[in-house]
Amino acid sequence: MTIERLPQKHYPKAEIGRRGMALGLDFLGVWLVSSLLGGGDIGIQFVQILVFIILWLVLRVLVVYNNQGQSLGRWAFDLKVLEVEDGEVMGRIPDLLSLVKRETIIGLGALLVSIALSNIRANPTAILLVLPLAIDCGTALSDAQMRQALHDRYCGTFIVSSRRGYSLDIKIKRLVENMRQNVRR
Repeated sequence: MTIERLPQKHYPKAEIGRRGMALGLDFLGVWLVSSLLGGGDIGIQFVQILVFIILWLVLRVLVVYNNQGQSLGRWAFDLKVLEVEDGEVMGRIPDLLSLVKRETIIGLGALLVSIALSNIRANPTAILLVLPLAIDCGTALSDAQMRQALHDRYCGTFIVSSRRGYSLDIKIKRLVENMRQNVRR
């Protein structure tokens, strides 16, 4: 008797643009709420940072864990996070510890971007705080096979296209196309 390996189920790779928009939507929601709670003073606001961290972990870990691998941004752009083991997509949502590690890494980069945005008027060099997130996420551009960012490689995760979601990018494309046709008439 021989053991036959079953072919792996195909999971479509998520486009980099859609991944960026989903991350941006999640970031925008968390940043806006945390900014409202911060003071008007220029500088680092510890309450704002604490609120940002808590909201980030709730949105990107607890919601994802309980919502079939989708955060609000991933749901809006039809994406989900799955587990990778030995270079093969397993088809299941990562465990809670993997999600916490993953979102701690990317959340730190997002927090630095938040601090940069809050302090850009007083200190234009704060824009350099965007670099860690850009380097982390930019590695997905160089990975042609799996399109994994550094946080995905470290935590064994993979972002795939999903059939479940709002399809915000498709709806915006249709809206823009309809507007173009109406202008041409």
